[in-house]
Amino acid sequence: MADNGTVQAAARLLLDARATGTLLPGLLAPRTVAEAYDIQHCVMQGLGEIGGWKVGAPGPTATPNCAPMPAAGISRSPAVLASADFAAPFIESEIAFLLGADLPAREAPYTAADVEAAIASCHPAIELVQSRFADPDAAGALANLADLIRHGAFIYGEAIEGWQSLDFPSLAVVQTIEGGPSREGLGNPAGDMMRLMLWLANEGAVWAGGLRAGQIVTCGSWTGMSLAGRGEVVTAFAGLPRVVLRLE
Repeated sequence: MADNGTVQAAARLLLDARATGTLLPGLLAPRTVAEAYDIQHCVMQGLGEIGGWKVGAPGPTATPNCAPMPAAGISRSPAVLASADFAAPFIESEIAFLLGADLPAREAPYTAADVEAAIASCHPAIELVQSRFADPDAAGALANLADLIRHGAFIYGEAIEGWQSLDFPSLAVVQTIEGGPSREGLGNPAGDMMRLMLWLANEGAVWAGGLRAGQIVTCGSWTGMSLAGRGEVVTAFAGLPRVVLRLE
């Protein structure tokens, strides 16, 4: 990790924003992808144990990106979160994998079979997305990568039985926010989620020593982001175990 003033100062700003709920007008912007990951590392030193990871890509051939998720912000469904803790919470419906074995950083690359063998179970999930920026689009891609890719909180449902036989590209999601229209999606925009898991094991999580048993890895939104507000109940994934989040 590059130990320089820009990385340390940016991490402090992001940690302060999390602690106070203040949205930043901007950031000491990282200049490279590597520097954005360095800032992630510094931020996690202030947030504690890594409980999981988020990994995704905008398309089937695009290079993935990732961010650690603090253990303190991961909950089982049904979950209740205080809306006052989030300035502008957005909701995404996702599929996640719970690891049953370590995948430590190593010189020899992992194979897809190695990664699949380390997965204990598969779960439907909701990610609450919360940027630390007043205008995350204007902040830019590298700043958002440094900000743990806008991660706020994570809720996962019961394990999906027989997930290995599911046709994920054809799997539909129905996400409902109480009082509003349902939002539907079909498949993951990154395509093969095992490609994302393999990249994370071999590249993305290396700075943290690799992946650990008990961590949960979520593989990106199936629905895009929907704004949720106080008193609303979010449910996701018709046909699978339901994930339920209430904002109070």
